[in-house]
Formats: sequence, C-alpha cells, structure tokens
Amino acid sequence: MKKKLLALLMGTSLVLAACGGGDDAAEDKDTATNGGGETTTDTADAGDAQKLFEQKCSSCHGANLEGGVGPALDKIGASLSKEDIENTIANGKGAMPKGLLQGEEASAVASWLAGKK
Repeated sequence: MKKKLLALLMGTSLVLAACGGGDDAAEDKDTATNGGGETTTDTADAGDAQKLFEQKCSSCHGANLEGGVGPALDKIGASLSKEDIENTIANGKGAMPKGLLQGEEASAVASWLAGKK
C-alpha cells in the first residue's frame, strides 16, 4: 500500500511539474519579433487611444463600444465633451472605479471617445 501511495505522489508531482513553471511576465505581454530580430512588446502608449480603450475599458463597455456591464459609448461624444469624459475617467462614476487611465492616456481616450457621435 505504501508503494502505491508513494508512486501516486511521485507521479502527481511529475505531472504538476511538467504542466507548471511558465513565465508569468510573458503571459502579461504579447511579444513579436520584427524583421530585424528585435523583440517588441504589444502594449499601447498614450498616443493609441483605441488600444488603450481595448486594454482597460472594453471589458465593461464592450469591444465595439456597445456596452455591457458599463454603458454604451458608441455615441458618447454627442452628449459629453472631452473634458466631461476625462473627468469621468479620472473620478469614476457609479460602479466605474476612478483612475483606470491617468494623465496622457486618459486624455487620449477621452479625446477619442468625444469624437464618437
């Protein structure tokens, strides 16, 4: 009986060791190589408002701005100015937490959303 239990424990540890051990940092960032062999990271900077929205906001507001947990934003620029949108991003509203985007990122996304009419 002890040999069976020991074999089961050893087998389980071997399987778990083979399945785990991935680099968590690599899972957080998408990387690709360009023609020069350099590795680039697929993250948004402050100038790419749509990508910032997709990374930080689309889980609640929908990938196509159609809404979901949060309200639809496909025509938000018709009712709110850039400043109003930026204020909402900075301070939150309702269930939306404050500060998901800050500084230039918040300004870029607010400007991009203000153009949705």
